Amino acid sequence: MKADPWIQLRLLNLQALDSALDRLAERRRSLPEVAATEVLSERLTDLGDDAVRAETEVSDIARVQSRLEDEVEMVRARAQRDRNRLESGQISSPRELANLQAEVTSLTRRQTALEDDLLDVMEKREVADGRAGELRKEADQIGAERDEVAARRDAAFAQIDTEAAAHRAERTTVAPTLPGPLLTLYDRIRSTSGGVGAAALVRHRCQGCHLELSGADLREVAAAPVDEVVRCEECRRILVRTAESGL
Repeated sequence: MKADPWIQLRLLNLQALDSALDRLAERRRSLPEVAATEVLSERLTDLGDDAVRAETEVSDIARVQSRLEDEVEMVRARAQRDRNRLESGQISSPRELANLQAEVTSLTRRQTALEDDLLDVMEKREVADGRAGELRKEADQIGAERDEVAARRDAAFAQIDTEAAAHRAERTTVAPTLPGPLLTLYDRIRSTSGGVGAAALVRHRCQGCHLELSGADLREVAAAPVDEVVRCEECRRILVRTAESGL
């Protein structure tokens, strides 16, 4: 393949732009704020799940508490009615009086048992409410921290994207000036060689693989016509000769 020396030098300009774009893309991916935002988001999701379970537990306990309160009130009211009947003096039958007194005693025991159960449930609800409150508070703190980190991430994204847009704009002016076959070869090599399709030969060393060319390879490159597109024998990247090649 043939290409004027100045065209080959322009290929290095394109490579510099592409390498800059690759570095910016990697910088965008590896921002500490990206990983931190993901970690905080996962933590926030976990807290949300825990909070839902805690709120469900509070709701379940509240229903049990409400049922016990209704039962206590019902037993209390029934026992009070029986006491009123006992104290009214309207019951003269000893047997009926004994039965009513026994029922009052039974209702009193039942009320005491229900109130003990209610107290236990109220204590459980207090613990569950506290746990749910702690989870909500922690979620608020993590959410605020996540938003702060995400804001820093987005600001860094904006800066990187601005730089990348400038490089892409410059690339659109450089790439069309290169011959189609040369550009196709460059893109193909770049896609399989770590993003580097063309490298300068500097002081006998390929800047793509950073290996020094052997004597035979150097003589072959030196003997090639200046418009010949040569490639590194080690990495097979396009090797661009410059004033610093040392040929």
